[in-house]
Amino acid sequence: MSVEFDLSGQVAIVTGGGKGVGRGITKRFLQAGAEVVICGRSELESPVEAGGRTAHFCIADVRDVEQIGGVVDYAKRELGRVDVLVNNAGGAPEADAATVSPRFSEAILRLNLIAPLNFAQAANAVMQEQESGGCIINIASVSGVRPSPGTAAYGAAKAGLLSLTTTLAVEWAPKVRMNAVTAGMIRTEQSHLHYGDEEGIAAVGATVPLGRIGEPEDVGNACLYLASPLSSYMSGANLLLHGGGEKPAFLSAAKNTSG
Repeated sequence: MSVEFDLSGQVAIVTGGGKGVGRGITKRFLQAGAEVVICGRSELESPVEAGGRTAHFCIADVRDVEQIGGVVDYAKRELGRVDVLVNNAGGAPEADAATVSPRFSEAILRLNLIAPLNFAQAANAVMQEQESGGCIINIASVSGVRPSPGTAAYGAAKAGLLSLTTTLAVEWAPKVRMNAVTAGMIRTEQSHLHYGDEEGIAAVGATVPLGRIGEPEDVGNACLYLASPLSSYMSGANLLLHGGGEKPAFLSAAKNTSG
């Protein structure tokens, strides 16, 4: 049995929607009939197309408030409205928390926490004026709900993003719904940098209860649900999307003493 969502007539903005997880989200929204505006810091290598539709693209650095405003203004001017915002842009390289520079940490917080807040604020201003309101989805990470060695500032920012989600769900209701998707390990173009070759990716996937790491389209499906009428009473929620999480380390370390 297949379940399809119809977002015809709706306009969605997906930050960082041209590659990786963002590209998967964009494709699913296009397939559902939405007009999608994506943004990134550099030109796309190829347009994002799906379902016979092509995403609109704006060059923008989400860390710049004026450029954020330009993306929202484009969507409103060219497409008439903003129904959905997916705050997807983010990330962080590995860094040692004991020696990393304050400037580096501040940049990570700006990208993964402050930028989503600023983008949400700009989108909310439009949504509050629309009769149908809108919804905002923050893409969080398991790094924000468990230790994040090597990416301390990133994990802290994602934890803050979850707090931000619940707070704005109260402040901006009832017109705007706020939810988060806490994603686990997702396969993207850069997976080899973290997990190695195909054998390494498969081995990492085997540590997940469902037996694989996620795909960008998995995140897109979760976002479609949160943007659809089926989730009309869901706000301030954190949707865990991690394949069952991580198997506790003690299970492999403990000795079997039964028998």
